[in-house]
Amino acid sequence: MTRHAVLEESLAWTPARGLTPRCGDGGGRLLVADSWLVREGRVRGLERHRERFLRACGECSGPPLRRLLEFWRDAAAALPRTGEWFPRVELAAGSLELRLLLRPAPPLEPDVRVWAAGQPDPRTRPRRKGPDLDALARVRRRASEEGASEAVLVAPSGAVLEAATASVVWWEGDALCLPPPRLPVLPGVTVGLLQERAHRLGIRVVHRERALAELHDREVWLVNALHGIRPVTGWAGGTVGTVGSAPAVRAPEWRRWLESLGEPISRA
Repeated sequence: MTRHAVLEESLAWTPARGLTPRCGDGGGRLLVADSWLVREGRVRGLERHRERFLRACGECSGPPLRRLLEFWRDAAAALPRTGEWFPRVELAAGSLELRLLLRPAPPLEPDVRVWAAGQPDPRTRPRRKGPDLDALARVRRRASEEGASEAVLVAPSGAVLEAATASVVWWEGDALCLPPPRLPVLPGVTVGLLQERAHRLGIRVVHRERALAELHDREVWLVNALHGIRPVTGWAGGTVGTVGSAPAVRAPEWRRWLESLGEPISRA
């Protein structure tokens, strides 16, 4: 796949002018954000990202639906059709400015090493992507210092919630497991696709509260829109005792299926 050596570009949207280059650094606190992988003009589940973004904007009294739909149309049209990209749509706090951040995709990881400290959940709005991106970035930087690229967030009870930038799923026997929806977890687009496939195949999907130590020697995946499925191949540091990783026997076939779901942007 082609990678572009360009700096990310922040575009702001107005009803009169559509998307135009944004002055300044494009920073500021976010009310809502959503992102996905674009590979040679194809995206997985773009309609689902659209619905999640629109719903989140509505929940925090964002712009009228008509303007949101116009913004989404213009943002989809602006996405590159060649190369690998990881764009992000944003709703800014205060101004309620709608933005599109065009970013080259980082290298995709086939597997992941996770910091097993069990980080207390730092999020203020766990069910909405955007407000807590800075706090989650700090968690990932701490994980990097421990030789890992991700960290698991846990509830006060010690139950696994999700990773800083991904949903956590695991296998217990022939059942696909994930945290109960009553826990503060982000409604992940990719994990939703996995659940639907499991139901079609007659695979049990069960919600269970598990502490990190209870994931010992299980096949554990981190899943998100960027990397797809990453089996956990190692656990770094932490105070939860030794957590071992089981061979990722199911991941290759599920990853091939997931990667086949990309559709041309024009269909979204």
